[in-house]
Amino acid sequence: MTSRATLLLACTLLGLAAASAATWVHAELVRHPDLASVCDVSATVNCTEAYASPYGKLAGIPVAILGVVFFGGLLLLQASARVFRVPEPAHVGAYVFVLSLPGVAFAAYLAIASWLVLHVVCLLCVTIDVATLGVCVIGALMTRFPFASLPGRLAADLKGLLARPAAVVLGAGFAAAAIALVALFPHAAEEPLLASGGEAPVFVAPPPAEEAMPQASQVGDYMNTASRRMIPVDAPGAAVVVVKFNDYQCPPCGNTFQAYKPLKAKWDKEAPGKVKFVTKDFPLEAECNPTIPQGPHPIACEAAAAVRMARKNGKAEALEDWLFANQLTLTLDGLKRAVRDIGGVADFDAQYPKVLADVKTDTGLGGFLGVRSTPTFFVNGIQMPDARVPIMDLAIEHELKRAGVRK
Repeated sequence: MTSRATLLLACTLLGLAAASAATWVHAELVRHPDLASVCDVSATVNCTEAYASPYGKLAGIPVAILGVVFFGGLLLLQASARVFRVPEPAHVGAYVFVLSLPGVAFAAYLAIASWLVLHVVCLLCVTIDVATLGVCVIGALMTRFPFASLPGRLAADLKGLLARPAAVVLGAGFAAAAIALVALFPHAAEEPLLASGGEAPVFVAPPPAEEAMPQASQVGDYMNTASRRMIPVDAPGAAVVVVKFNDYQCPPCGNTFQAYKPLKAKWDKEAPGKVKFVTKDFPLEAECNPTIPQGPHPIACEAAAAVRMARKNGKAEALEDWLFANQLTLTLDGLKRAVRDIGGVADFDAQYPKVLADVKTDTGLGGFLGVRSTPTFFVNGIQMPDARVPIMDLAIEHELKRAGVRK
């Protein structure tokens, strides 16, 4: 085996190993949403957010599985050339180069989306991208004939393949294994609840449980035993991170927005920098939330995007106040006037497509975590079944004590 052929095999095995690991991690995250993935180093270096985003799948198939099939196919191609002499070993490099060109383009697209849209780096994804580029370059360097002659060489190799039944059986087995891998990949167990008529999903916040966790000891017991999920958030120095999945057309979201202001002020004073409140977008509208095919809020995606635009100008909270105060009469024209007058955004329509992609990142994460209603709250990754202010106050205090911030 030549040195270039050895390098090609090494890159193929590296890509296959990384894609297999990514498939396993993605599957485990679907089975166990509270799993802390080994490649979730920080909010920026994070596999979970990449897999949970809309970029984690292509046509419903996990991208990691596509990587397994791609590198598995290249490995089969190289093995067949060595064992069966089909294809002709001298042709392998050209075939690898041609097959890897779409892979390089797709890898570049995902890398750009990961960095510029998701603002995360997935270590397994980077490894797969490097391996994809490696096999492409090596394949080109191994080719010693004009690419214009490749169709004729391919026809001869296919004829030789059909003359070797063992090679045909091996190829058919590989195709069956690829189909089985896609079919057996786990799916999220939770689906939207249906209304009594069985037609449209009902997405409403559950009514507050008046007797749920009323005592500090019960809150502590719940926080000590509940599952903690990995939610990528930039919160340097914070000991407690409260994440709210929010919809600006959701009345309970507006209620908690106002009710939590004193709670935030309290902890800003008593534990400066140690408690961070984060809002994640989860509009109940199909345009930006694919988990909700018949969402009831027709302007929720636009509202979420508007707040993001206003945030760049330091006007997000003022626009949120206006949105929650005008929920019942909200129109698209009214929203555009408000984001211009209150948020200082003069080019809403121009910014909207790009900002909408950021909103979709949040809704993808929410769907991955099993969010089905708004508002849904997590405290340090623990989903809170009761989000009343006294309960959340006790939960925050418990987590501060757990972190050694309070005695």
